[in-house]
Amino acid sequence: MASKEEEASGGDEEAKDGGAVVTRRPRGRPPGSKNKPKPPIFVTRDSPNALRSHVMEVAAGADVADSIARFARRRQRGVCVLSGAGDVTDVTLRAPGGAVVALRGRLEILSLAGTFLPGPAPPGSTGLTVYLAGGQGQVVGGCVVGTLTAAGPVMVIASTFANATYERLPLEEEDDEAGGGGGQGHVMAPPPPPLMAGDPMFAGGIGAWPHGRHPPPPSY
Repeated sequence: MASKEEEASGGDEEAKDGGAVVTRRPRGRPPGSKNKPKPPIFVTRDSPNALRSHVMEVAAGADVADSIARFARRRQRGVCVLSGAGDVTDVTLRAPGGAVVALRGRLEILSLAGTFLPGPAPPGSTGLTVYLAGGQGQVVGGCVVGTLTAAGPVMVIASTFANATYERLPLEEEDDEAGGGGGQGHVMAPPPPPLMAGDPMFAGGIGAWPHGRHPPPPSY
């Protein structure tokens, strides 16, 4: 019985005798070939949902809360305060019990956190919470409801965002079922009416935020 190589050679000879030449295409990639390089991808525009990091320096004598609120209105971005460091004076706080405390003298910032929105916002979503240490080691803290004057340069670490979606929790059972079937979301409830500009938590005033409009209802 002839081997496969003999049969193949015999087939080639028959093809040559008949006047046709049979050539087999080699398998694999030709020697020396390689993949073409892909062009680099350049991102020229930030996503509206992206967070930006900021290091803010509040000058001595300026109100820390009012300065951050003005920054949010002028840049039309929400500000999430992560931390702060420096000395302040003339502080007005609302203690956890509800009493308003006015502090005088030089105090050191131990912790600073809060959120500022450039437009109308639900109650309690905008403001600052601070914890301070006195010269004798006493610690006091609460929500800032008045002035928070910088006694020297105050450094604030914050992140900003452009879009924020209002959600009312807990979700209703109908919303859970709608969200679980076919990937459809629920209709977002409208936020409560905005606070008045005279409220001490919004001493700097409230500006219009083009990103604060409600998203359209989902299509079914």
